[in-house]
Amino acid sequence: MENVLRPMIVLVGSVGLTLLLVWLADLLLRRTDARHTETPLWGLLRRCRAPLQVVLLTALLRGTYGETHIPAVERNERLIGHVLTLVLIAASAWLVMRIAAAVVESSYSRYAATTRDPARVRRVRTQVALVQRIVTAIVCVVAAASMLLTFPGMDKLGASLLASAGVLGIVAGVAAQSTLGNLFAGFQIAFGDMVRIGDTVVVDGEWGTVEEVTLTFLAVRTWDERRITMPVSYFTSKPFENWSRGGAQMTGTVLLHLDHSAPVSAMREKLQEILHECKAWDGRDWSLAVTDTTPNSMVVRAMVTAKDADDLWTVRCAVREQLISWLCEHHAHALPRITTAIAVEAPGAYAEEGASRRTGRD
Repeated sequence: MENVLRPMIVLVGSVGLTLLLVWLADLLLRRTDARHTETPLWGLLRRCRAPLQVVLLTALLRGTYGETHIPAVERNERLIGHVLTLVLIAASAWLVMRIAAAVVESSYSRYAATTRDPARVRRVRTQVALVQRIVTAIVCVVAAASMLLTFPGMDKLGASLLASAGVLGIVAGVAAQSTLGNLFAGFQIAFGDMVRIGDTVVVDGEWGTVEEVTLTFLAVRTWDERRITMPVSYFTSKPFENWSRGGAQMTGTVLLHLDHSAPVSAMREKLQEILHECKAWDGRDWSLAVTDTTPNSMVVRAMVTAKDADDLWTVRCAVREQLISWLCEHHAHALPRITTAIAVEAPGAYAEEGASRRTGRD
């Protein structure tokens, strides 16, 4: 009977104590979150319940599994202890990453809530995302190293690795030159404020929005929902357009090639009417002027503004479409056309000279 009760007491006691401690921690976080609604950290820390349960249960089993006095457990005591140690290290790393993610996300949320500048918010968002990835990578490396050190003989292997660290460093540096270049370029982008998540950029002739920034690559979402993945070193070695640099507000133009008889004053009035009806126009500025002329036409430029690149595209398309429709309906003569006419003979002596030359040739 004791051989059955003792293992049950150890197992049920460990599970029950784990659930009780996690419930108390969750209750404390809920009450703290209710008292401090301005700080989202306490609510975010509640996501750590699952790794906390694994850590507590593994730690309790690691300390009490020997009290079960089960023959199979006693025969494999070292193996079971080693497995529980590995699980405890992995669960602890999982818990640390969850806590770090909660702290980082809480800091970003508070900053975004108190800052009205969208450019600064995007910059902090980019930096926070990269910092979180760096912390995750460090925790994973430390956890993996700790798990490896639990195996016998790893200390000797570590000594031999340290003895050859110089050679391995040179070989790794040459082999991973491109990867290391992208890694340092990722730091430069994140903390040099070159590109931020949400920025509108033009790379290799493609217009899109920066969707993700990592330490090695950058993803751009184009207007037609495609994803362009590029190494971050591209943005530190080649020129590119960042339409959101210094602010998201933008100015755009619409060029129309019209006949010289186009009613420019009436077009200004129509442009103002179109913009007042366009929700994408931000109301900052607009203008319409003749910017160039040719023997057959003139170039009319309509200048409009918008709060970001997406709205600017909408405004330009609306202005172009409605101005052309209005001209076709009310001022068809203003549309560009090709004028043809019969050549006129030169007057007076030039005409007689030309006629004599033609007679001589005949």
